[in-house]
Amino acid sequence: MPTPSAIWHETVLAAGPVAVHTLATTKTVVLGFLASLLVSLPLAVAITTSPVLANTIYPLLVLTQSIPKVALAPILVVMLGTNELPRVVVTFLVAFFPLVLSIAAGIAAVPPELIELGRACKASRWRELWRIRLPYAVPFVFSGLKAAITLSVVGAVVAEFVNADAGLGYLIVTATAFFKVPLAWGALLLLSLLGIVLFQAVVIIEQVFFPWSVSTEKPTL
Repeated sequence: MPTPSAIWHETVLAAGPVAVHTLATTKTVVLGFLASLLVSLPLAVAITTSPVLANTIYPLLVLTQSIPKVALAPILVVMLGTNELPRVVVTFLVAFFPLVLSIAAGIAAVPPELIELGRACKASRWRELWRIRLPYAVPFVFSGLKAAITLSVVGAVVAEFVNADAGLGYLIVTATAFFKVPLAWGALLLLSLLGIVLFQAVVIIEQVFFPWSVSTEKPTL
């Protein structure tokens, strides 16, 4: 177990490469996270508006989560090539499931009296979704986003373990291969810090743009 001073020394000594690897992992995390958000929102709406679609989509969602991502990653590399895309796909697959569940739960949790009031005012399905269901679901959405952003870091590292030429996961693999344990610990600590920073970024976005959805009793990092 290296001392904190040894970890700091080795990480600072390789500051340039470490910064490049950190940016590579951040890029994969952000792309996978954004993809999960873009896919999860329409999926959650489809699930909550149609029982037929819910019965069709839910088993597929569970199937995607039951497949170990470490086992799936090499297959995706063969299918999609040795580029950024397989890593983004793995990150997306890890992150999007809790986001779909959170958004769907929020949309379905709207009190019936609000829906009845909207229909009494002759609100269309689209207006009902846009003006009633989605605003009510905002706290649920951000709960899912906070889980998804931290899982995106996990997914990106898993993908980098399998196929990468840059990234903190790749740095951990190469550092341990050459017995540079302090550098590997430095990369691990940077991954933890990256997860905390991205989580806090989601918290700040919620507080700035949706202050009414933030409870004063919620703990934040």
